[in-house]
Amino acid sequence: MNLFASPDTMATNPTLAVLGFKRQLVYHLHIWAFIAVAPLVMVQWQHGNFLLSALLILFCVNAALVILFLRLRSVYFLKGRLFPILAVVCAAYSTSINGHAGLYWAYPAAIALFFLLPLKEAIVCNIIFVSVMAVVSFLQFPEADFWRITFSLGLSCLFAMIFAWLVGRLQQELTRLATTDPLTGCLNRSQLADLLNSQIQLRERYERVSSLVLIDLDYFKTINDRWGHLAGDRVLKEMTIRLRKRLRESDQLFRIGGEEFMVVLPETRQKDADTLAHQLLTSISARPFLDDIKLTASASVAEVCRGETWSVWLNRADQALYDAKAKGRNQVVNAARPSNESAHAAGPSTPAGDTSAVV
Repeated sequence: MNLFASPDTMATNPTLAVLGFKRQLVYHLHIWAFIAVAPLVMVQWQHGNFLLSALLILFCVNAALVILFLRLRSVYFLKGRLFPILAVVCAAYSTSINGHAGLYWAYPAAIALFFLLPLKEAIVCNIIFVSVMAVVSFLQFPEADFWRITFSLGLSCLFAMIFAWLVGRLQQELTRLATTDPLTGCLNRSQLADLLNSQIQLRERYERVSSLVLIDLDYFKTINDRWGHLAGDRVLKEMTIRLRKRLRESDQLFRIGGEEFMVVLPETRQKDADTLAHQLLTSISARPFLDDIKLTASASVAEVCRGETWSVWLNRADQALYDAKAKGRNQVVNAARPSNESAHAAGPSTPAGDTSAVV
Protein backbone atom coordinates (compact mmCIF):
# COMPACT_ATOMS: atom_id res chain seq x y z
CA MET A 1 0.00 0.00 0.00
CA ASN A 2 1.13 3.53 -0.75
CA LEU A 3 1.98 5.49 2.39
CA PHE A 4 -0.35 8.28 1.33
CA ALA A 5 -3.20 6.22 -0.10
CA SER A 6 -6.15 7.97 -1.68
CA PRO A 7 -9.23 8.65 0.46
CA ASP A 8 -11.27 6.39 -1.84
CA THR A 9 -8.95 3.46 -1.14
CA MET A 10 -9.13 4.03 2.60
CA ALA A 11 -12.91 4.32 2.47
CA THR A 12 -13.32 0.98 0.69
CA ASN A 13 -10.81 -0.91 2.81
CA PRO A 14 -10.82 -0.01 6.53
CA THR A 15 -7.95 -2.40 7.30
CA LEU A 16 -5.69 -0.61 4.83
CA ALA A 17 -6.91 2.70 6.21
CA VAL A 18 -5.70 1.81 9.72
CA LEU A 19 -2.37 0.62 8.32
CA GLY A 20 -2.04 3.82 6.32
CA PHE A 21 -2.66 6.02 9.35
CA LYS A 22 -0.11 4.07 11.39
CA ARG A 23 2.52 4.52 8.71
CA GLN A 24 1.81 8.22 8.49
CA LEU A 25 2.17 8.49 12.27
CA VAL A 26 5.54 6.70 12.15
CA TYR A 27 6.58 8.86 9.20
CA HIS A 28 5.86 12.18 10.92
CA LEU A 29 7.30 11.12 14.29
CA HIS A 30 10.61 10.32 12.63
CA ILE A 31 10.59 13.61 10.75
CA TRP A 32 10.19 15.60 13.96
CA ALA A 33 12.69 13.40 15.79
CA PHE A 34 15.21 14.10 13.04
CA ILE A 35 14.52 17.87 13.20
CA ALA A 36 14.88 17.89 17.00
CA VAL A 37 18.03 15.75 17.25
CA ALA A 38 20.03 16.90 14.20
CA PRO A 39 21.11 20.27 15.73
CA LEU A 40 22.27 18.45 18.87
CA VAL A 41 24.94 16.68 16.83
CA MET A 42 26.86 19.94 16.39
CA VAL A 43 26.13 21.10 19.94
CA GLN A 44 27.61 17.95 21.47
CA TRP A 45 30.54 18.04 19.04
CA GLN A 46 31.37 21.60 20.08
CA HIS A 47 31.28 20.52 23.73
CA GLY A 48 33.77 17.76 23.00
CA ASN A 49 31.26 14.92 23.47
CA PHE A 50 32.36 13.11 20.33
CA LEU A 51 30.93 9.69 21.23
CA LEU A 52 27.51 11.15 22.00
CA SER A 53 27.69 13.16 18.77
CA ALA A 54 28.39 9.92 16.86
CA LEU A 55 25.45 8.17 18.56
CA LEU A 56 23.17 11.06 17.63
CA ILE A 57 24.37 10.82 14.03
CA LEU A 58 23.35 7.14 14.00
CA PHE A 59 19.98 8.16 15.43
CA CYS A 60 19.49 10.72 12.63
CA VAL A 61 20.63 8.26 9.96
CA ASN A 62 18.09 5.70 11.21
CA ALA A 63 15.34 8.34 11.20
CA ALA A 64 16.28 9.39 7.66
CA LEU A 65 16.23 5.79 6.44
CA VAL A 66 12.81 5.18 7.99
CA ILE A 67 11.49 8.32 6.29
CA LEU A 68 12.96 7.40 2.90
CA PHE A 69 11.82 3.77 2.99
CA LEU A 70 8.30 4.76 3.97
CA ARG A 71 8.16 7.49 1.37
CA LEU A 72 9.64 5.56 -1.54
CA ARG A 73 8.77 1.93 -0.81
CA SER A 74 6.03 2.07 1.88
CA VAL A 75 8.23 -0.21 4.00
CA TYR A 76 9.01 0.37 7.69
CA PHE A 77 12.84 0.16 7.81
CA LEU A 78 13.83 -2.68 10.17
CA LYS A 79 10.31 -2.31 11.64
CA GLY A 80 11.56 0.41 13.97
CA ARG A 81 13.86 -1.91 15.91
CA LEU A 82 16.80 0.53 15.92
CA PHE A 83 14.86 3.38 17.49
CA PRO A 84 14.56 1.90 21.04
CA ILE A 85 18.20 0.78 21.06
CA LEU A 86 19.52 4.16 20.01
CA ALA A 87 17.07 6.03 22.24
CA VAL A 88 18.11 4.09 25.36
CA VAL A 89 21.82 4.41 24.63
CA CYS A 90 21.69 8.11 23.71
CA ALA A 91 19.46 9.13 26.64
CA ALA A 92 21.44 7.13 29.20
CA TYR A 93 24.84 8.29 27.98
CA SER A 94 23.71 11.92 27.62
CA THR A 95 22.32 11.87 31.18
CA SER A 96 25.55 10.41 32.52
CA ILE A 97 27.69 13.19 31.01
CA ASN A 98 25.25 16.12 30.80
CA GLY A 99 23.12 15.57 33.90
CA HIS A 100 19.58 16.92 33.80
CA ALA A 101 20.10 18.40 30.33
CA GLY A 102 20.35 14.88 28.92
CA LEU A 103 17.60 13.47 31.15
CA TYR A 104 14.87 15.58 29.57
CA TRP A 105 15.17 13.68 26.28
CA ALA A 106 14.32 10.36 27.94
CA TYR A 107 10.64 11.30 28.39
CA PRO A 108 9.65 11.94 24.75
CA ALA A 109 11.77 8.98 23.63
CA ALA A 110 10.05 6.59 26.04
CA ILE A 111 6.57 7.79 25.07
CA ALA A 112 7.36 7.62 21.34
CA LEU A 113 8.06 3.90 21.62
CA PHE A 114 4.35 3.22 22.15
CA PHE A 115 3.57 4.85 18.82
CA LEU A 116 6.40 3.23 16.86
CA LEU A 117 6.38 -0.39 18.04
CA PRO A 118 3.76 -3.07 18.72
CA LEU A 119 2.40 -2.74 22.25
CA LYS A 120 4.15 -5.78 23.74
CA GLU A 121 7.51 -4.81 22.28
CA ALA A 122 7.05 -1.22 23.45
CA ILE A 123 6.32 -2.42 27.01
CA VAL A 124 9.45 -4.59 27.11
CA CYS A 125 11.60 -1.79 25.66
CA ASN A 126 10.27 0.72 28.17
CA ILE A 127 10.89 -1.60 31.12
CA ILE A 128 14.52 -1.81 29.97
CA PHE A 129 14.55 1.95 29.29
CA VAL A 130 13.26 2.90 32.76
CA SER A 131 15.61 0.40 34.44
CA VAL A 132 18.65 1.78 32.65
CA MET A 133 17.65 5.38 33.39
CA ALA A 134 17.05 4.46 37.04
CA VAL A 135 20.56 3.07 37.33
CA VAL A 136 22.09 6.13 35.66
CA SER A 137 20.02 8.48 37.85
CA PHE A 138 21.05 6.60 41.00
CA LEU A 139 24.72 7.02 40.08
CA GLN A 140 24.42 10.58 38.77
CA PHE A 141 21.96 12.41 41.07
CA PRO A 142 21.07 12.69 44.76
CA GLU A 143 18.75 10.03 46.16
CA ALA A 144 15.73 12.35 46.20
CA ASP A 145 16.20 13.14 42.49
CA PHE A 146 16.68 9.46 41.74
CA TRP A 147 13.23 8.63 43.17
CA ARG A 148 11.57 11.58 41.41
CA ILE A 149 13.12 10.67 38.06
CA THR A 150 12.34 6.97 38.32
CA PHE A 151 8.71 7.43 39.33
CA SER A 152 7.98 10.30 36.92
CA LEU A 153 9.50 8.43 33.98
CA GLY A 154 7.73 5.22 34.98
CA LEU A 155 4.37 6.98 35.30
CA SER A 156 4.85 8.69 31.94
CA CYS A 157 5.41 5.27 30.35
CA LEU A 158 2.40 3.82 32.18
CA PHE A 159 0.08 6.58 30.97
CA ALA A 160 1.41 6.27 27.41
CA MET A 161 0.93 2.48 27.56
CA ILE A 162 -2.71 2.82 28.68
CA PHE A 163 -3.38 5.35 25.94
CA ALA A 164 -1.75 3.15 23.27
CA TRP A 165 -3.72 0.11 24.48
CA LEU A 166 -7.02 2.04 24.32
CA VAL A 167 -6.20 3.36 20.85
CA GLY A 168 -5.39 -0.18 19.69
CA ARG A 169 -8.68 -1.51 21.04
CA LEU A 170 -10.52 1.38 19.39
CA GLN A 171 -8.84 0.64 16.05
CA GLN A 172 -9.82 -3.04 16.28
CA GLU A 173 -13.41 -2.18 17.13
CA LEU A 174 -13.71 0.42 14.36
CA THR A 175 -12.26 -2.04 11.85
CA ARG A 176 -14.71 -4.71 13.00
CA LEU A 177 -17.66 -2.34 12.72
CA ALA A 178 -16.54 -1.18 9.28
CA THR A 179 -15.98 -4.66 7.86
CA THR A 180 -18.86 -6.71 9.30
CA ASP A 181 -22.62 -6.61 9.09
CA PRO A 182 -23.94 -5.49 12.50
CA LEU A 183 -26.99 -7.78 12.38
CA THR A 184 -25.46 -11.10 11.35
CA GLY A 185 -21.74 -10.64 11.98
CA CYS A 186 -20.96 -11.62 8.38
CA LEU A 187 -18.39 -9.73 6.35
CA ASN A 188 -19.78 -6.82 4.35
CA ARG A 189 -19.02 -5.42 0.91
CA SER A 190 -15.98 -3.43 2.09
CA GLN A 191 -13.92 -6.66 2.06
CA LEU A 192 -15.47 -8.23 -1.01
CA ALA A 193 -13.22 -6.89 -3.77
CA ASP A 194 -9.96 -7.60 -1.90
CA LEU A 195 -10.95 -11.15 -1.01
CA LEU A 196 -12.12 -12.03 -4.52
CA ASN A 197 -8.99 -10.47 -6.01
CA SER A 198 -6.81 -12.57 -3.70
CA GLN A 199 -8.57 -15.73 -4.93
CA ILE A 200 -8.11 -14.64 -8.54
CA GLN A 201 -4.36 -14.14 -7.93
CA LEU A 202 -4.11 -17.66 -6.51
CA ARG A 203 -5.86 -18.93 -9.63
CA GLU A 204 -3.55 -17.06 -11.99
CA ARG A 205 -0.27 -17.83 -10.22
CA TYR A 206 -0.72 -21.28 -8.71
CA GLU A 207 -3.78 -22.80 -10.44
CA ARG A 208 -5.55 -22.91 -7.08
CA VAL A 209 -9.22 -22.75 -8.01
CA SER A 210 -11.89 -21.13 -5.85
CA SER A 211 -15.64 -20.90 -6.13
CA LEU A 212 -18.35 -18.70 -4.74
CA VAL A 213 -21.96 -19.40 -3.85
CA LEU A 214 -24.70 -16.76 -3.86
CA ILE A 215 -27.75 -17.47 -1.69
CA ASP A 216 -30.97 -15.46 -1.73
CA LEU A 217 -33.99 -16.21 0.46
CA ASP A 218 -37.21 -16.78 -1.47
CA TYR A 219 -40.12 -14.41 -0.79
CA PHE A 220 -38.38 -12.90 2.22
CA LYS A 221 -40.47 -9.71 1.94
CA THR A 222 -43.57 -11.64 3.01
CA ILE A 223 -41.90 -12.38 6.36
CA ASN A 224 -41.41 -8.69 7.09
CA ASP A 225 -44.95 -7.95 5.92
CA ARG A 226 -46.62 -10.74 7.91
CA TRP A 227 -44.48 -11.12 11.05
CA GLY A 228 -42.68 -7.78 11.14
CA HIS A 229 -39.08 -6.66 10.62
CA LEU A 230 -37.98 -7.91 14.05
CA ALA A 231 -38.95 -11.44 13.05
CA GLY A 232 -37.15 -10.94 9.74
CA ASP A 233 -33.97 -9.94 11.57
CA ARG A 234 -34.20 -13.01 13.81
CA VAL A 235 -34.61 -15.22 10.74
CA LEU A 236 -31.49 -13.72 9.15
CA LYS A 237 -29.48 -14.31 12.34
CA GLU A 238 -30.61 -17.92 12.62
CA MET A 239 -29.97 -18.55 8.93
CA THR A 240 -26.42 -17.23 9.35
CA ILE A 241 -25.87 -19.71 12.18
CA ARG A 242 -27.15 -22.58 10.03
CA LEU A 243 -24.88 -21.61 7.15
CA ARG A 244 -21.79 -21.31 9.34
CA LYS A 245 -22.30 -24.84 10.68
CA ARG A 246 -21.79 -26.15 7.13
CA LEU A 247 -18.69 -24.10 6.32
CA ARG A 248 -14.98 -24.61 6.91
CA GLU A 249 -12.87 -22.15 8.86
CA SER A 250 -11.25 -21.02 5.60
CA ASP A 251 -14.61 -20.21 3.97
CA GLN A 252 -15.81 -16.61 4.11
CA LEU A 253 -19.47 -15.65 4.56
CA PHE A 254 -20.70 -12.24 3.34
CA ARG A 255 -24.01 -10.47 3.60
CA ILE A 256 -24.18 -8.46 0.39
CA GLY A 257 -27.84 -7.43 0.43
CA GLY A 258 -30.96 -7.48 2.55
CA GLU A 259 -31.50 -11.24 2.28
CA GLU A 260 -28.65 -12.10 -0.09
CA PHE A 261 -25.48 -13.83 1.10
CA MET A 262 -22.26 -14.93 -0.55
CA VAL A 263 -19.90 -17.73 0.44
CA VAL A 264 -16.32 -17.69 -0.88
CA LEU A 265 -14.85 -21.20 -0.99
CA PRO A 266 -11.05 -21.34 -1.38
CA GLU A 267 -9.51 -24.44 -2.92
CA THR A 268 -12.92 -25.65 -4.15
CA ARG A 269 -14.01 -26.72 -7.63
CA GLN A 270 -17.46 -25.86 -8.96
CA LYS A 271 -18.66 -29.46 -8.61
CA ASP A 272 -17.85 -29.49 -4.89
CA ALA A 273 -19.29 -25.99 -4.44
CA ASP A 274 -22.51 -27.19 -6.10
CA THR A 275 -22.73 -30.06 -3.60
CA LEU A 276 -22.25 -27.63 -0.72
CA ALA A 277 -24.83 -25.21 -2.14
CA HIS A 278 -27.48 -27.96 -2.16
CA GLN A 279 -26.60 -28.81 1.44
CA LEU A 280 -26.90 -25.15 2.44
CA LEU A 281 -30.34 -24.87 0.85
CA THR A 282 -31.39 -28.04 2.62
CA SER A 283 -30.25 -26.66 5.97
CA ILE A 284 -32.44 -23.59 5.34
CA SER A 285 -35.60 -25.45 4.32
CA ALA A 286 -35.22 -28.51 6.56
CA ARG A 287 -36.98 -27.00 9.58
CA PRO A 288 -39.01 -23.84 10.26
CA PHE A 289 -37.55 -20.61 11.59
CA LEU A 290 -38.98 -19.23 14.83
CA ASP A 291 -41.09 -22.41 15.13
CA ASP A 292 -43.53 -21.66 12.31
CA ILE A 293 -41.82 -19.70 9.52
CA LYS A 294 -40.93 -21.96 6.62
CA LEU A 295 -38.38 -20.72 4.13
CA THR A 296 -36.59 -21.80 1.00
CA ALA A 297 -33.70 -20.18 -0.82
CA SER A 298 -32.22 -20.03 -4.30
CA ALA A 299 -28.50 -20.29 -5.01
CA SER A 300 -25.92 -20.00 -7.74
CA VAL A 301 -22.39 -21.37 -8.03
CA ALA A 302 -19.48 -19.90 -9.98
CA GLU A 303 -15.90 -21.12 -10.20
CA VAL A 304 -13.28 -18.47 -10.90
CA CYS A 305 -12.00 -18.60 -14.47
CA ARG A 306 -8.63 -17.64 -15.83
CA GLY A 307 -8.31 -14.00 -16.89
CA GLU A 308 -11.53 -12.61 -15.41
CA THR A 309 -11.88 -9.79 -12.90
CA TRP A 310 -13.71 -10.10 -9.62
CA SER A 311 -16.66 -8.10 -10.97
CA VAL A 312 -17.03 -10.43 -13.96
CA TRP A 313 -16.82 -13.45 -11.67
CA LEU A 314 -19.51 -12.02 -9.41
CA ASN A 315 -21.69 -10.98 -12.36
CA ARG A 316 -21.68 -14.55 -13.68
CA ALA A 317 -22.89 -15.75 -10.29
CA ASP A 318 -25.51 -12.98 -10.19
CA GLN A 319 -26.87 -14.04 -13.59
CA ALA A 320 -27.05 -17.67 -12.49
CA LEU A 321 -28.93 -16.63 -9.32
CA TYR A 322 -31.39 -14.69 -11.49
CA ASP A 323 -31.89 -17.85 -13.56
CA ALA A 324 -32.56 -19.87 -10.39
CA LYS A 325 -35.24 -17.38 -9.39
CA ALA A 326 -36.76 -17.40 -12.89
CA LYS A 327 -36.90 -21.22 -12.97
CA GLY A 328 -39.07 -21.41 -9.87
CA ARG A 329 -36.72 -20.78 -6.92
CA ASN A 330 -35.54 -23.30 -4.27
CA GLN A 331 -32.79 -24.64 -6.54
CA VAL A 332 -29.13 -24.27 -7.44
CA VAL A 333 -27.95 -23.04 -10.85
CA ASN A 334 -24.32 -23.24 -11.93
CA ALA A 335 -22.93 -20.19 -13.70
CA ALA A 336 -22.02 -20.55 -17.35
CA ARG A 337 -18.30 -20.61 -18.02
CA PRO A 338 -16.68 -18.24 -20.54
CA SER A 339 -16.04 -19.81 -23.94
CA ASN A 340 -12.25 -19.66 -23.50
CA GLU A 341 -12.62 -21.84 -20.39
CA SER A 342 -14.82 -24.49 -21.96
CA ALA A 343 -11.89 -26.64 -23.00
CA HIS A 344 -10.53 -26.67 -19.50
CA ALA A 345 -13.92 -27.58 -18.07
CA ALA A 346 -14.26 -30.51 -20.47
CA GLY A 347 -10.99 -32.08 -19.34
CA PRO A 348 -10.40 -34.18 -16.22
CA SER A 349 -10.98 -32.24 -13.01
CA THR A 350 -9.18 -32.80 -9.77
CA PRO A 351 -11.16 -31.24 -6.93
CA ALA A 352 -9.17 -28.62 -5.08
CA GLY A 353 -11.17 -29.15 -1.92
CA ASP A 354 -12.49 -32.31 -0.25
CA THR A 355 -16.31 -32.34 -0.21
CA SER A 356 -16.33 -34.08 3.14
CA ALA A 357 -14.23 -31.28 4.57
CA VAL A 358 -16.60 -28.68 3.18
CA VAL A 359 -19.58 -30.39 4.81
